[in-house]
Amino acid sequence: MGLGGCIILIAAGAILTFATDWEMDGVNLDLVGVILMIVGLIGVTTFSSIARRKRVVVPPATPVVSEEAHRRDGYSDGYGV
Repeated sequence: MGLGGCIILIAAGAILTFATDWEMDGVNLDLVGVILMIVGLIGVTTFSSIARRKRVVVPPATPVVSEEAHRRDGYSDGYGV
């Protein structure tokens, strides 16, 4: 389940808990909504921890400067002398 599915679970749970006043025999919709919100939050934290592990920061490579680049400054190679 991706991040979008977790957010949908949280939203559906919040709607069941706070925005409805339905009564069903044998089912407590407030409790079902709270359970959906908890499962959605667990999913978000799991998804974010997995996504954090997948991101690998690679330090930039240092440029390699050869000796030839130091000698070719326009003065030491015979021009302008």
